[in-house]
Amino acid sequence: MTATVNVGELHGSVVAALGTGIVSGRLAIGDVITLDGIGAEYTVSRGVAREAIRVLESMGLVASRRRVGITIQPRERWNVFDPRVIRWRLDAGDRAAQLASLSELRRGFEPIAAALAARRADGHHCRILAAAVSDMAVHARSGDLEQYLLADKIFHKTLLEASGNEMLRSLYDVVAEVLTGRTHHGMMPTTPNPVAVDLHDEVSRAIRRRDAEGAERAMRAIIDEAASAVGGERTQRPTPPEAGYKQGGSGKPEGRGRGA
Repeated sequence: MTATVNVGELHGSVVAALGTGIVSGRLAIGDVITLDGIGAEYTVSRGVAREAIRVLESMGLVASRRRVGITIQPRERWNVFDPRVIRWRLDAGDRAAQLASLSELRRGFEPIAAALAARRADGHHCRILAAAVSDMAVHARSGDLEQYLLADKIFHKTLLEASGNEMLRSLYDVVAEVLTGRTHHGMMPTTPNPVAVDLHDEVSRAIRRRDAEGAERAMRAIIDEAASAVGGERTQRPTPPEAGYKQGGSGKPEGRGRGA
């Protein structure tokens, strides 16, 4: 059992090291690597190296060809929705550009998911959303960012589940990596801004009231608020960051928060 666990850990560490090297540009597009070279660099067997390459091939990061070797692939072939690729790009790539791209993606599906949730959520979903907002408020005051992150992830996971759409639900891992990446890369304030919690509460209440338009509007404001807070889209969106919050219609003081 111990040997199996160790092999699994080795495999995972090699996948992560190579994946990070590719997305960071350390392993350049068109570079050719070999199983023997991987084995020597990471002190692993050919079997472990081969399994790592199979995983990276499934992500579109490399292509293996006989008589050619293992070639690093261009970005257009990457599975950019894979949570590990997102994580590595946030760890070692152009973090600001990645967050801006992800914010644009979230605008395309989370507000729609919120509107659907307002039509389809059951009492269980509503209770979890309300409890997650309550937990976010508690942990925002205490400054416990890890617990705040957990509550935030529960909120977004439940919202996507409440949409009743399996395709939207499958995008949760993308959202989770965004939320986790911002927290773990120092893009959250020591004490999260209460405005962010207020916006989540607005979404939760709109869903409970079956107010699809209100839920969609407030969810869009959450994403705009987060994007403005990390500065990922300042050059693309001339409207002041507060405008996204005003759209939420809560009538609460304007401000910036990082906690979508």
